[in-house]
Amino acid sequence: MTSQAADRPETVGASRRSKLTRQREQEFFDAVIEQIRECGYDAVTMDGVATSTRCSKSTLYRQWKTKPQFVAAALRSRRRVSFAGIDSGSLAEDLRQAARAVGEWSGRDNRLVQALGHAVMEDKELAQALREALVEPEIAAIEEILRRGVERGELAADHPALPYVAAQMFGVLRVRPMLEGRDADPDYLLKFVEAAVLPALGLVRRIRSQESDGV
Repeated sequence: MTSQAADRPETVGASRRSKLTRQREQEFFDAVIEQIRECGYDAVTMDGVATSTRCSKSTLYRQWKTKPQFVAAALRSRRRVSFAGIDSGSLAEDLRQAARAVGEWSGRDNRLVQALGHAVMEDKELAQALREALVEPEIAAIEEILRRGVERGELAADHPALPYVAAQMFGVLRVRPMLEGRDADPDYLLKFVEAAVLPALGLVRRIRSQESDGV
């Protein structure tokens, strides 16, 4: 006797998806993301991804019913923090290391954001998937670095610049390509942190004060 749960579409879909190994699924995700970077979202097709990964188009459609759903799943699979594990014991040094790490990824991330362009504006699921993959993990990591700095007493919990540090660091990633036609590479981001972020937090004055006191 067939159970009601077995007749549900989501149960059938889950059964079909389970036939793919995690590694094979990631091959599909990597292929579609790379094609988006190279060709743009609109130029990418399920046929093209199927050809490049040597699978049938029906395999992709069994797993993901539409291209937006497929791309959203691919984006979520790439959720990562480019500067995970940074904890030098100094807020200023943590921010410098974060800047270098973010700069290493900036070119590839910017190309992906630009390639998704209009599609992200039109599809809320794609927009949310992009935020989950590239934005929210990085913001959370920056906030964790700042929280540790507050706990160590390096700056006050109510410092007025604290809510804007993530916007400063990640905003310049998106703005520099438009203003100068170049990515915000590690060297540029490190200089930006030294010239803009640390002074906004009062950390430069604190360091100079310690040096003048012979600390």
